[in-house]
Amino acid sequence: MIYSMTAFARIEHKAQWGNAVWEIRSVNQRYLESYFRLPEQFRSLEPLLRERFRKSLQRGKVECSLRFTANDAAVGKVTLNESLARQLMEAADWVQSHGQSTGVNPFDVLRWPGVISAEETDMDAIQGELLGAFDKSLEELLRSRAAEGDNLRALIEQRLDAIEGEVSTIRGAMPAVLEWQRERISNKFEEAKIELEASRFEQEMILLAQRLDVAEELDRLNSHISETRKILHKGGACGRRLDFMMQEFNRESNTLASKSINADITQSAVELKVLIEQMREQIQNIE
Repeated sequence: MIYSMTAFARIEHKAQWGNAVWEIRSVNQRYLESYFRLPEQFRSLEPLLRERFRKSLQRGKVECSLRFTANDAAVGKVTLNESLARQLMEAADWVQSHGQSTGVNPFDVLRWPGVISAEETDMDAIQGELLGAFDKSLEELLRSRAAEGDNLRALIEQRLDAIEGEVSTIRGAMPAVLEWQRERISNKFEEAKIELEASRFEQEMILLAQRLDVAEELDRLNSHISETRKILHKGGACGRRLDFMMQEFNRESNTLASKSINADITQSAVELKVLIEQMREQIQNIE
């Protein structure tokens, strides 16, 4: 199985403490790069998330964000420190009994540090649930990358079939092209009233045929087609190998075009370059 580097995943997790939404986007990149947007209280999760990406992905620019909304109704039980509150009120009464008006408001007493305390939220439990939701979003991302990878493989295989067809067309047309070139040169000699010995003429035709021979390029193109199919069948992180194969395809197609002396062969060479470029563009998205 091959994987695309372009994918998106979104998972929403709801719990008593609130809800959280993970979103992961990935696009093509030469290496693996990850970026995070996390609420401040969960910044400590970043090393764990980065390690999970490293174990599951080979290449791509990955952006991960977490939106966290706390449930205010789930705030822990409030506890009143009665002893401290009583001491504060007695101190206020003492000040007032000595002729000083304090004007103490009960809410001012409640706001005094330590008078009211709330049960702390179990952040370890929340982080554990968030990591579980993250794992689900990562699994969804991998499924999306795999599905897109299947589509890319199908497109590449279609182009390989088309290239194979062009190679077969060129190979079948070469004998007629060489014969056409032979007659064309012979007619030019006749028009110029130049007579060559039969043996000399045949030698020149042999040399010309050698210069125009594209059998080696066609054989290598067939070899590249076979190797590319093997890479696709093997799967895994094969983007770099496929990109190298596109360079080899281009090299042979350029040589083929430079040897062309016929409009039909030239057209086939141009079509080869178009098909190769289409494959190259798709391969840029393969992990």
